Amino acid sequence: MSLHEDPFSRQSAERLVAQYGSPLLIVDAERIRLQYRRLGVALPGVDLHYALKPLPHPAVVRVLGAQGAFFDLATSGEVDMVRSAGIAPARCIHTHPIKRDSDIRTALDFGVRTFIADNPDEIRKFIKYRNRASLLIRVAFRSPDATCDLSRKFGCEPEAVAALLRLAAEHQVEVEGLSFHVGSQTATPGMYVQAIKTCRNLLQQAMQEGFALRTLDIGGGFPADYVVTSTPIEEFCAPIIAALATLAPGLRLIAEPGRYLVADAALAVATVMGRALRDEQWWYYLDDGLYGSYSGRLFDHATFPLEALCGGTERFPSVLAGPTCDSIDIIAENIALPHLAVGDLIVGRSMGAYTWASATDFNLFPKAMVLTLDRGRLMTEED
Repeated sequence: MSLHEDPFSRQSAERLVAQYGSPLLIVDAERIRLQYRRLGVALPGVDLHYALKPLPHPAVVRVLGAQGAFFDLATSGEVDMVRSAGIAPARCIHTHPIKRDSDIRTALDFGVRTFIADNPDEIRKFIKYRNRASLLIRVAFRSPDATCDLSRKFGCEPEAVAALLRLAAEHQVEVEGLSFHVGSQTATPGMYVQAIKTCRNLLQQAMQEGFALRTLDIGGGFPADYVVTSTPIEEFCAPIIAALATLAPGLRLIAEPGRYLVADAALAVATVMGRALRDEQWWYYLDDGLYGSYSGRLFDHATFPLEALCGGTERFPSVLAGPTCDSIDIIAENIALPHLAVGDLIVGRSMGAYTWASATDFNLFPKAMVLTLDRGRLMTEED
């Protein structure tokens, strides 16, 4: 492949399918770097911890690690991945609010020292580890602008923070700060601003009670572009930065971007493996679907930009279906496509987040092969 060829071009996709087959998830390392740098400029002074769950792939971890990124871990499997990638444990935090004892021990044995808790039971789990760990208390802020409301499942009410601080102090468990996550794919920054203001008051109240908290984690949820273009990240973050500027100096600031860093950095390529004319519409059956890379249609409420890499200019209402025997496995209906033949390619764009990560091998159809390209060169495990 040419060093100057766009990994997402038609020529690149066709060449890679010819070489490796399909379905494929083509990840562009340079796009990840650009997103990371752009968010860093938009959030100056904030340590960016990549949340692995949208795309937990070793190549992505290595690319971001080389950029100096921090990491947000939530499972023992994610701990193992960053360890294998040579990431220093001091650059990692563990953010799952509900943890098994084995999860805590795995992270501690790696060297992670900062964890999240949002209720008394979770704080008590750290009594026996109080000399090895410190906590961030997660506060719930429910945003109506978020596609996925994470505060329904995690976080305490702001009014509960003081009691949790006292409980931790009673058991000599260190609390180093507060945390929140306003939800995933958040359309506007308003809830971030409100959450920061509330946390500012909570930090001041904690100081008055003798608790010297030194960290604020503002979570993730920064929006990515899909069929609908999101607010430019610089514009989105401007009011967040203004709100952060009102906090006491010396506070360490953390964010947990995931989707924003990787959504735009991957292209899904599938092949038409069959077709049928039903009710005067062509149905095209692909070798990838809702149980595979398009799982984000169900689990993440995402609508991905789709296009055919072949055919004429005339378009007809069509249906794209996945390969499994389940009738729910339909990617898109009434989509305008040219007439396609078996072997033609369909690509989905903005496919880096919550796609391959949540895919299954239902019906024993294999998940897409992930190929990470860096300036036209296929990355290997040694990169």
